[in-house]
Amino acid sequence: MMNSIRGADRRRVSLLTGVGDRFRALPKWQRAAAFLAFVAFLYYLPLLGIPGLTWLRTDSIAGGNNWAGVLFICAIYVLVAIGLNVVVGLAGLLDLGYIGFFAVGAYSVALFGSVNSPVVKWIQQKFELPPTWAVTWAICLFIAIVLTMIFGVLLGWPTLRLRGDYLAIVTLGFGEIIRIVARNATSITNGNQGISAIPGPEGPPSADNQIFGLIDAKPWYWLAITVVLLMVFAVRRLEHSRVGRAWLAVREDEDAAAVMGVYPFKFKLWAFAIGAALGGLSGFLFASRNAFIDPTQFNANLSILFVAMVVVGGSGNMIGVSLGAVLLAYLPERFREVADYRWLAFGLAMVVVMILRPQGLIPSRRRARELKDRAAAAEEAPAHV
Repeated sequence: MMNSIRGADRRRVSLLTGVGDRFRALPKWQRAAAFLAFVAFLYYLPLLGIPGLTWLRTDSIAGGNNWAGVLFICAIYVLVAIGLNVVVGLAGLLDLGYIGFFAVGAYSVALFGSVNSPVVKWIQQKFELPPTWAVTWAICLFIAIVLTMIFGVLLGWPTLRLRGDYLAIVTLGFGEIIRIVARNATSITNGNQGISAIPGPEGPPSADNQIFGLIDAKPWYWLAITVVLLMVFAVRRLEHSRVGRAWLAVREDEDAAAVMGVYPFKFKLWAFAIGAALGGLSGFLFASRNAFIDPTQFNANLSILFVAMVVVGGSGNMIGVSLGAVLLAYLPERFREVADYRWLAFGLAMVVVMILRPQGLIPSRRRARELKDRAAAAEEAPAHV
């Protein structure tokens, strides 16, 4: 019986690592060609017409959203998952208030880029500027990244000395504070009335906006997937740097990392700031695409969904969390025709995944190697043990 259990463990580990190992064993030019083909397919997705794959599209579903719009949401959620993976997967910090950074990024472009924003109107009156004046979209992008990093530091500085459930509760409160402030600070955010006419790369939404308009979502998806690929490259480089190795050390054992010369608080603060910047960037793109936001779009349920993306996909593995984000964004829209039961099916599917794959759909390679080493050690252990 013991041998059968060990054999099952070995097969499970082999299944987790075999595909990746075979891919990494390919010549470099073959890996590069496969990656370029995959990227080309990502850009082709809004035009998907390949026989046998057209059933993936959601625009033919009764009451479903536009296919390119669903792809845009998938790309935004992938960007969120990558940022949250820095905090949860690499640094090992449970952040349940990530929606707060998402909201700060969204309100950054709304408050400074929309002519309907109370902040822009005050600036116009204060400096006698024309009523059409507003901060450009590119400058709003810079403001969103800087503001969310500042909020990440302000949240992390007093709270990162907490661990586990205590940190999760504090961060959950941060997300709710941001939503409540956005709802009650009517003189700044317009409260529940929200802010409209949020600009895109070409300016405020209008009939003259031929590319980044409100109807055609394909340019927005291509913009979002470009940002995602850039951030994947940047985070991957960061993960394999000294900072990334320090994050992994802190995640595995904070006390042991401190003994070895790693300052845990410093690197946890770095993780919070970088993760916040990515969350703010995703919120910035979300608000620019929708051209309207209000506080009801940033509730705690969405923050829990963000954490579920990382857990279901595979904490610590960028490919895994990206897959989790795509599934949790796409599946509810794909099964919109059974709207009364789709969330029940969605919840049951998550429970099944957590039972059968507790490490996530695609766990991190480091943890897979640990499972492999444990299985090998169990195999070599004396039979009476």
